[in-house]
Amino acid sequence: MLPKLYSIHDLTEGSVIKRPSKICKTPYVADILPINSNVEVLGHTASLGCCGLADQGASILMAPITKSNNKKTKTVCQYSIFLSIIREPGKEKEEIIVGIHPKLAEELVEVALKNNLLHKLQNIKRYKRETTIYVEGQVDSRFDFSGIDSNDIPFIMEVKNVPLADYEDISSKDRKLLGQNPYHDRKFNSKVSYFPDGYRKKSSEPVSPRALKHIRELSLIKKKSKTRCIMCYVIQRTDVNRFQPSVIDPEYRAAIKEGIEAGVEIITMVVKWTREGDAYFVRDDLPITSFD
Repeated sequence: MLPKLYSIHDLTEGSVIKRPSKICKTPYVADILPINSNVEVLGHTASLGCCGLADQGASILMAPITKSNNKKTKTVCQYSIFLSIIREPGKEKEEIIVGIHPKLAEELVEVALKNNLLHKLQNIKRYKRETTIYVEGQVDSRFDFSGIDSNDIPFIMEVKNVPLADYEDISSKDRKLLGQNPYHDRKFNSKVSYFPDGYRKKSSEPVSPRALKHIRELSLIKKKSKTRCIMCYVIQRTDVNRFQPSVIDPEYRAAIKEGIEAGVEIITMVVKWTREGDAYFVRDDLPITSFD
């Protein structure tokens, strides 16, 4: 039996009608139609459209937002989107639930850390969340975890959410050239998970400047100290058999390669979600595709 990591309660299935909402124009709010209802509600999309996983037409699972006790805080949305339901054309019998809310990744890693599920961080002596490290002119970032491992060696770990996967990691332009349903003969669980992806004004720009900054600073820390520096990619879907830094961001790929050469450790943690909102630990060693 797979170890349970987390649960989201009171989930409701719905379909994203429009994002941004007709009512609230911020891109972080979507109009959603719950199943068995003809009344649209407002849903918070912390990951924006998550490259289609929470955009118009997407099937999602959302949970009610608890109203704040602070009367000065006004809650616009009734729900928060946490999971996306993927059904591929021609493979409708297969269904995958994907964790898309970025904060889920940190919660999942913390439970895995506490329960000795991460093979690279067994029996750690202590840890804390959100550690800011500042070295003038070199490092200025907040990292997700820091602590002391079982051998009294300090570690820093940055967590990245990985909700995206496909049979090939290629640009949207190249994908269009392949025509309709080009991977109909591929096994459903043979996809590559990749990070990062998202909107950018120019293809020459990094997809995520923040992610690029984190890996570069971890590489620098590792080169100049005995601190263990770790990147943990949380792959919140099980239809994958490998991971890679995305081909659409050569700058990030190069930074990861340099980091590994400097001694930065990589954890690729796979999580299984159910429709009921339960998350399970699958593995923390998904193979990494060579990207030389």
